[in-house]
Amino acid sequence: MISGKLTETENTNYTVYLIKPESLWDVASSYFGTVLDSSEVKLDGSFEFKNLPNAIVPTLLEIVVQTPGESAKKLQNTDLESSNYMPIVWQNGDNIQIESSAKSFQKNFSFLNPSELNKQIAELRDLKFEAYNKFLKGRHWKVEEGSQLLLKEKAIANYKEYMIDFSAKTDQFYVAMVGVRWVSPEKDYERIPELLVDQCEKWKESSIENPWVFELCKKGDKNNLPLMVGDTFPNSALPLLSQDTITINKVLGEKLTLIDIWASWCAPCRKENREILLPLWKEFNNKGFQIVAYGLENSLKGWENAIKTDNAAHWIHASHLAGDDSPLMKEVRLQTIPANFLLNSEGKVIAKNLHGNDLVLYVKEYLTD
Repeated sequence: MISGKLTETENTNYTVYLIKPESLWDVASSYFGTVLDSSEVKLDGSFEFKNLPNAIVPTLLEIVVQTPGESAKKLQNTDLESSNYMPIVWQNGDNIQIESSAKSFQKNFSFLNPSELNKQIAELRDLKFEAYNKFLKGRHWKVEEGSQLLLKEKAIANYKEYMIDFSAKTDQFYVAMVGVRWVSPEKDYERIPELLVDQCEKWKESSIENPWVFELCKKGDKNNLPLMVGDTFPNSALPLLSQDTITINKVLGEKLTLIDIWASWCAPCRKENREILLPLWKEFNNKGFQIVAYGLENSLKGWENAIKTDNAAHWIHASHLAGDDSPLMKEVRLQTIPANFLLNSEGKVIAKNLHGNDLVLYVKEYLTD
């Protein structure tokens, strides 16, 4: 059986649902999957599922707690403190007993005598909340300020790295897949395509036979993902501010090149021009460092004014003046900025999306080796 007991149920008629995700991308997603059973929580907080699946092999399920009037399949991912669901692994013959709080279900969820799989899922959950407490809890960013937006992105990246590392190390498929989905319940892997590629390669090489591997590898197809570390940057022809046209390979720095994708309307990009790129250019341009800035612009005048205002005319500037319909963005398969790529002298991507002090340190260390 699957049964349990909840605390903090006073004055609310909670219902607990058992849901089976039918695909990898159903995991941790609202309104997907199949409801297998439901149980009204009794006055003493207890519940029990009786309509369990016939699972001759381990199967990933989700237990979801809902208040009256809420959809059984509405999952809370925005506020982790009140997240209302927990993945579990079930197989015929298992007897799963759990305890938790109705108001902070995922956070306080615990198994009694868990299997190795469920023990690891609980460990992953613990790691998730450790990272949340360290990087995100209680933090508020003024995203309209350039530096604040980049600080927020860095904090989120640090938070996700905990689960990425755990998924890389585990030898349990469903545990790894929960990690992949918790990294981005909204299914946005643009900033971390390497996660999908690495997980695809890992489980393709294993002996596991699971249709979710195909789904993972379909989304993790390198041809559909942004350029990654180790890839060669396309030798694109770019129209310059000077009205000339250059190709990337013709203007590569002797040692290191920063391809900076920015826009005149992007506050963090403008701040980085003035506070990070200009000092880097002045210190390292004569030491083999090059900057090629590509603008997502519609207006020539706005583009020119931004470059002049930021004192950024020292380095190369290019744009198709096509706005969001940028040919270069399509080539590197990106949708969001700020973004950047660091290339070696042969045009290979050796790092990407480094900003602020992280970018400064990388450039200094690379050019002083």
